[in-house]
Amino acid sequence: MPHDLPLHGVTETLLPAGDDDAVAQLRGVRDRELDERERGELLRGVAAAHPTLLAGWAELAEWSLERDDPVAAYAFARVGYHRGLDAIRRAGWKGQGAVPWAHEPNRGFLRSVHALMRAAVAIGEDDEAERCKTFLSQLDPDDALDVRD
Repeated sequence: MPHDLPLHGVTETLLPAGDDDAVAQLRGVRDRELDERERGELLRGVAAAHPTLLAGWAELAEWSLERDDPVAAYAFARVGYHRGLDAIRRAGWKGQGAVPWAHEPNRGFLRSVHALMRAAVAIGEDDEAERCKTFLSQLDPDDALDVRD
């Protein structure tokens, strides 16, 4: 459904596209063959140079989860989550309504929430994991990240 057609009076929230240079830098790190140390350093460099790039925080969180470092993943995902909340509020989100995965610029935020959920499970923060799961279900009715039971 297009974002300008309300569902029960609530419109979808669509984040603006990220900075082209930042997106290209992140894609460059993603596409290169790197050892884990190098990948981590480059991902941190992208996040430091472009701290508003939500996909950068999500990428760091997911990378940390893959390396079995849920504490770092939790921290990176938490930054993406909070920056994402700020971004969706600036984009008109009023505490309800979809922030659909189908709109690519929304994915960094949704991936951050998903990584936060996974990291919370890994460190035994079950209430937080459940809140993230519920939030993702509300944000993306299509459940692109497959969080529903």
